[in-house]
Amino acid sequence: MHNLPIAADLLVRKGAALIAHGRGLPGDSLVGPSFKIMFAVLVLSSFALQAQERTTTDKIDSISLFKNGLGVVTRSVNVDGAGDYLVENVPVPVHGTFWIESDPDVVTRSTTRLVTGPIRGTTTVDLQKDLVGLEVTVHFIDGNAEPTTGTVAALADPEFGVQWDRSYDDQNYYRRLEIANQKTSEFLVLATAQGSTYVARSRIAYVEVVGAAETVLREVPALIFTVPASRDRGTVVRFSYLTKGISWAPSYRLDISKPEQLTLSQKAVIKNELGPFSEATIRLISGFPNVRFAGVTSPLALETSWSSFFEQLRQQQDEGTATTMNAVATQQSLLSGVTGGSDLGAIPTGEGVDLHYQAIGSHTMAEGDSVALTVATETAPYERIVEWLVPDTRDAHGNPISDYERSQHAEDYEDAAWDAIQFKNPFGFPMTTGPAAVVSNGAFNGQGVSHWVNVGEQTTLRVNKALSLRTRSLEHEDATSSERQEVYVGGTRYQRVLVRGELTANNHRKEAIELVIRRRFSGDLVAAEGEPVGSLLEEGAYSVNRRNELLWTVHLAPGEEATLEYSYTVLNR
Repeated sequence: MHNLPIAADLLVRKGAALIAHGRGLPGDSLVGPSFKIMFAVLVLSSFALQAQERTTTDKIDSISLFKNGLGVVTRSVNVDGAGDYLVENVPVPVHGTFWIESDPDVVTRSTTRLVTGPIRGTTTVDLQKDLVGLEVTVHFIDGNAEPTTGTVAALADPEFGVQWDRSYDDQNYYRRLEIANQKTSEFLVLATAQGSTYVARSRIAYVEVVGAAETVLREVPALIFTVPASRDRGTVVRFSYLTKGISWAPSYRLDISKPEQLTLSQKAVIKNELGPFSEATIRLISGFPNVRFAGVTSPLALETSWSSFFEQLRQQQDEGTATTMNAVATQQSLLSGVTGGSDLGAIPTGEGVDLHYQAIGSHTMAEGDSVALTVATETAPYERIVEWLVPDTRDAHGNPISDYERSQHAEDYEDAAWDAIQFKNPFGFPMTTGPAAVVSNGAFNGQGVSHWVNVGEQTTLRVNKALSLRTRSLEHEDATSSERQEVYVGGTRYQRVLVRGELTANNHRKEAIELVIRRRFSGDLVAAEGEPVGSLLEEGAYSVNRRNELLWTVHLAPGEEATLEYSYTVLNR
């Protein structure tokens, strides 16, 4: 079939399939003898060429799952030697990721074939394609209109001789495609004794099919592997690609029933929207991959035209992001835990890129299935603390943030104490970003977010608000201070002022607590009680004032109150 024009090729296959199905040639009553002779010759040639193709089955050997809806699929096909091998399960790969791994000389072709299959449900049936060649009676919504009887015609456009959209520079591709689809689906075309009848689909109430078969002809995608003549014996063709449709979501469970030792479990939920597979090796990938063309489908996929391909590239370029799947970015988050900073005492693990592959065995899944399984369980020592984070309430120019702005982003400016669990990652692999639930003696305590934690690295997980700890934070500018002076930065006038602050915490619990206080501020520290640990924050790199954090660790006995004072200078525009 390689030497046939595409339009004739499709027409031949359609006619051959119709003959085999007992429906006759498309438009048989409307064509002349010369066309029938030519068509018969082409049909015989088509049968001879298609006989050279050997239909074979492939197997999904393995799937490696990212957390952003992408999976690396590896499949294999057994071939007997040189020739053409047809596989019906056609992939939809991400651009640039389809590769033949076993034999680079194998040529891959994505095309279509007509097959006979069970008729679809009435909600999804395509009247023009699925009922082609059958006699039907169309009944109309308007009860006064007479029903129309005819044979569903086999249309040459768009099924034969596809009209490609070559307006590659037009950025309204998807709108044009929508309009084109509306036009092609506007009428149901019937061949009648008088000629052709075009029935408006919007007027159809229902369709009666005379002698309807239980099966219909349908054009389906097909993948053909051409094995070169030099391969005179059987071999395995392996190919892999990145595609959408299967992913995993992690979660954690911390059981703190024991006073000093927790039990940490990681669970994975896998949902398969890719297609059925049997006994495929599954690996879970943790990390933040750079998939530059995640939103671009390869031209190898039949549904991708050059217009849609270039449009996807244009959108990808406009977004300017390493991975275009922004809606799932939180699954890939690499943020540090709520304690901030890095644990340089973490155990060095792995080589190369920061991606971790966790094998979870072989699994069988139908399309639409979801699987939940426990990946790992370990124990680790932990410490219960109360964490009080007092946020910075000044902007980049040192001005106090308005009450309106604070109300619009209440979570960012929340001044509250939280019960938290502090522990080190006990697994032999990194903990990835995911929800983490805390339970104690079978009772649910709370749920937080665990971010990326290296092996042996310390992290802190919030559990619930510490309502029995009374806290108060106060700040005021010292108007009488001699530190108040004018400073020019880049031509802008600022005033350096002295700010005095006070932090008070009172423990209303019947047990002692370890209170970790984090006070963030803009400016330069002057003095602070209690010898806190100070650190610079990255977000202040481009502001006139440095962003800082002071950290105190305070032991509070039952009923005890502690007050800490500090002061700093800030440039105020």
